[in-house]
Amino acid sequence: MIVTLLVSTGAAWEGPTLAALNDHPGVVVLKRCVDLDDLLATASAGQAQVAVLGAELPGLDGPTVGQLRQYGVRAVAVTPEDDVARAHAHRIGIDAVVAPGDVDDLVAAVLTDPGPALAAPPTLPPPSAAAADPPSATRPGRVVAVWGPGGAPGRTTLATALAAELARRRLTTVLVDADPYGGAVAQQWGVLDEVSGLLSAARLVAGGSVDERFATVQRRLSDHLLVITGLPRPDRWVEVRPGALGAIVERARADAQVVLDTGFSIEQDPAADPGARPERNGLTVEALEAADEIVVVGSADPVGLARLARAVADAHELLPAPALRVVVNRMRPTLGWREADVVGMLAGFGRTLGVHFLPDDQPAVDRALVAGRTLLESGESPLTRAVATLVDAMAGVG
Repeated sequence: MIVTLLVSTGAAWEGPTLAALNDHPGVVVLKRCVDLDDLLATASAGQAQVAVLGAELPGLDGPTVGQLRQYGVRAVAVTPEDDVARAHAHRIGIDAVVAPGDVDDLVAAVLTDPGPALAAPPTLPPPSAAAADPPSATRPGRVVAVWGPGGAPGRTTLATALAAELARRRLTTVLVDADPYGGAVAQQWGVLDEVSGLLSAARLVAGGSVDERFATVQRRLSDHLLVITGLPRPDRWVEVRPGALGAIVERARADAQVVLDTGFSIEQDPAADPGARPERNGLTVEALEAADEIVVVGSADPVGLARLARAVADAHELLPAPALRVVVNRMRPTLGWREADVVGMLAGFGRTLGVHFLPDDQPAVDRALVAGRTLLESGESPLTRAVATLVDAMAGVG
């Protein structure tokens, strides 16, 4: 017996479809859902196997189909008889597509047993055949996430400096502002676009068109430096669905080095249902999981070092074998300790690839901020030289 959900929006095909499903001895229509939210809430109970819906249903996208799969529900979509609509339905992961008048085909699609494949939903929408390119011999770019504890240790300043240094070395680099508490990259670099690159890219992922239209969400700042701007307001983090950032990163690294400017918190609610509602800190966790290397930045003062040590320990709890590189920012002689003292203190909190130090160079930072330019564009300084040394040390990047 196949337990089915039908999303009712008043379309002409719904009446004949409901009658045909009710007449079939192997099908039970559990509920007629009024919208997508009602469908997801009902599907989360785990009693249904199939959802029948119109392909034009508002809000229907790849992450939504993925949620249905998490609940063990296949999506059968009634789609207009044109190639564009059908291709879109397949891109977002719809299991079966039928024309509005093909009631027999729809019943057959409902009764089809998908086998065990349903338990392993694809994390990315399958690319369209038209967008497929010949395999490239170019090695994918490296992904570096810049992360650190709360207290403004300089995550964005370091992320922008790393991206600019990589671009100076003629490595095409994409900086992605992925801070769920409100990005600052656009303001720091004087990018005045009102449209968020991150939200636009997330919508492309949901619609299955990120491969074809990825260039439209990037802002080019120089020959080798591009940026995907962050959230325009902190409350809009909910629009970046789980899995979207991972898809954005994978697309970006196909053509470039990727630097991720992240949030500070990786705390997660163990009782949360990720299929029902995303977690705010999930965006930062997803960034760290996608990274080949994590640069953990903290301040050199006593409070900053204590937070940095906890961050190193937290990263080892979150990830099985994180590739961590520690950066101690705003190091200055007035603090009264040597670099060796800091290295020794951090050694007991988890394995790292190395500990690096950046000087307290506020004049250089202020010049760049006021001008809306990168540190390199504002002139050579002790800070830019230290960042260049850091990039030299980052295996596979410099």
